[in-house]
Amino acid sequence: MSLAAIPESEGLDARTKTRIELAAALRWAVRMGMHEGICNHFSAVVPGEDDRFLINPHGYHWSEVRASDLVEVDSDGNAVDGKEPPEPTAFFIHYHIHRLVPDAKVVLHTHMPYATAITMLEAGRLEPVLQTSLKFYDQIAYDDLYNGLALDDSEGERIAAALQGGKRVAFLANHGVVVTGRNIAEAFDDLYYLERAAQAQVIAMSTNAPLRRVPQDVARMTADQMASNSERAQAHRHFAALMRLLDRDEPDYKD
Repeated sequence: MSLAAIPESEGLDARTKTRIELAAALRWAVRMGMHEGICNHFSAVVPGEDDRFLINPHGYHWSEVRASDLVEVDSDGNAVDGKEPPEPTAFFIHYHIHRLVPDAKVVLHTHMPYATAITMLEAGRLEPVLQTSLKFYDQIAYDDLYNGLALDDSEGERIAAALQGGKRVAFLANHGVVVTGRNIAEAFDDLYYLERAAQAQVIAMSTNAPLRRVPQDVARMTADQMASNSERAQAHRHFAALMRLLDRDEPDYKD
């Protein structure tokens, strides 16, 4: 059974399919309140071109981005296809993660409210206190040094280094989060559930009652269950459902 997020897209070439899915992810981030003005960025490696990636253009609200608006960027940061270059920090964050983290074919960077709130806490961590949180057990890197805007190679390389060693999520102190994945469907599914887990934790913490942590052996077992093929298939089904809703309500995202 194919895990393609666009089951009806057999006639589309891989580049077009990637553009459409990335535009869908941006549109849905708006619907879910995970965007921030015209800031933040989603990227995906161009199929067949490991030194190039697609990313949203600077100055566009995510609710208006179409597949054709996405910018193709080369390893020197040049926009080789697209009308508007990406936001300046986007290249340094996304290029180095794509370059240094082999499984990071997709990189989603947001300042989504609840996960970002955890990055604002001293030693803020996503705690193993909810079944949803266990999806990310031992999969989160914590970059606890905020050093201003990521406007040079060293910042991007530092964030990428935090993700090496099998981590797929990074919490950036006083900043936001980065979610990576092998494909857009799985990365977006992680982004969605990460924010849901963070939201529940922040609500629980607001009661000032002690958190009930899941024992490590149970947390590990549950995380392994969630990493199964059936769970990955569910991520693709989730994203396919989101795309069907966009097809109904905002079909121009594919243009």
